[in-house]
Amino acid sequence: MEHGSVLIPGDGIGPEVTAAACRIIDAALLGSGSSIDWIECHAGVTALERGHTDLLPQETIDAIQKVGVALKGPCTTPIGGGFSSVNVALRKTLDLYGAVRPVRSIDGVKTRYEDVDLVVIRENTEGLYAGLENEITPGVVTSLKVATEKASYRIARFAFEYARSRGRRKITVFHKANILKKSDGLFIRCSQEVHEAEFKDIEYEELIIDAACMRLVQDPSRFDMLLCENLYGDVVSDLCAGFVGGLGVTPGANFGEINAVFEAVHGSAPDIAGQGIANPLAITMSGVMMLNHISVRSDDPAAKIAAERIKVAYNTAVREGDRTGDLGGDLGTEAFADALIRRLD
Repeated sequence: MEHGSVLIPGDGIGPEVTAAACRIIDAALLGSGSSIDWIECHAGVTALERGHTDLLPQETIDAIQKVGVALKGPCTTPIGGGFSSVNVALRKTLDLYGAVRPVRSIDGVKTRYEDVDLVVIRENTEGLYAGLENEITPGVVTSLKVATEKASYRIARFAFEYARSRGRRKITVFHKANILKKSDGLFIRCSQEVHEAEFKDIEYEELIIDAACMRLVQDPSRFDMLLCENLYGDVVSDLCAGFVGGLGVTPGANFGEINAVFEAVHGSAPDIAGQGIANPLAITMSGVMMLNHISVRSDDPAAKIAAERIKVAYNTAVREGDRTGDLGGDLGTEAFADALIRRLD
C-alpha cells in the first residue's frame, strides 16, 4: 500500500534532518508491502530561494490538501520584524487546530528528571497568535487575544478523545482566568462542560498557569496531559521539552479535521546548516507519529509496525551510546541515521 506524504524540508538544517528521517522511515517500511510516496514541496526562506513569491506557496497547500499528510522540517521565523511565521500561517490556512507534543524521558539522555511522560495539547488557531496587533499611537501597541466557544469546545473534545484513545488518565488545564476572566474563563468553561458531558472517566483539574509551571518543575511526574490555549501551550511545551533533553528529542504534530502536519519543533539552526552534525531524532520521532496516524487513517498495520520498529531503534541507539553531539555523542546526521537503520528489527 503506497501512502502519499508531502515533504517540506524547510530551512537551515531542515533538508539534512528530513532527508535522514525519510531514509529511516523508508528502511523501516522496506519489504512490508507499504511505502511512502514523498512529494517534495517548499515553505519558508527556501521557497523564496527556489523562485516562489510566497513563503507559503499555494502549491504546497494544495499538495497537503490532496494527500492529507505532511512531514515538515523547521522554517526560519525572524524575531521582532520581517515576515510572519510560516508555521502559524500553515496552521491557520489548513485549520490545524490541535497541536500535540509528547514529552518522554529517553534512556541515555541524562537530565535532572526521570520517568517524564507528558503530552501537551495546544489550541493552535487563536489567542494572541491570531496576530491582531495595532500601533494606536507612536510608542503604544495593542495586541488582541481571541477566544471563541467553537475553538475552545473543539480543542477540549480533541484533548479528551486523545486521552481516551491513548489510555491517558488525567487532563490538567492551564489558564489565567483569575485575571483574563473572559477569554481564559471561556476556555476553562468549555473544558469543564466537555468533561462533564462526555468524559467523566478521565480525571480533570485546572491550575493557574504560573503556579502550574512551578509545580511542573518541582515534579513533572504529577502531570499526565496538559491542555493549554495557544500562547501558553507554546511556552509550556518547550518548558516540558527541557525535562527530557530539549527540543532535539521531542516530536510535534498538528491536526485538523482533514489534514495533519508532523514537524520538528526546534529551530532551523542556520549556524550549523550544511555541516552534517544536526540531530535528526526529533523529526524522526515526528515521522513515527505520522506513521501511526497513517496506520489509523488507512487501516494499514504495516505503518504501525514500522513506527514501533523505529521507536525501538532510536531508544536502543541512544541508550547504547550512538548519539549526535548535542546529546553528548560524536555521530553526525547520516551516521546517526545509519545507527538507527542497523537496529531495525
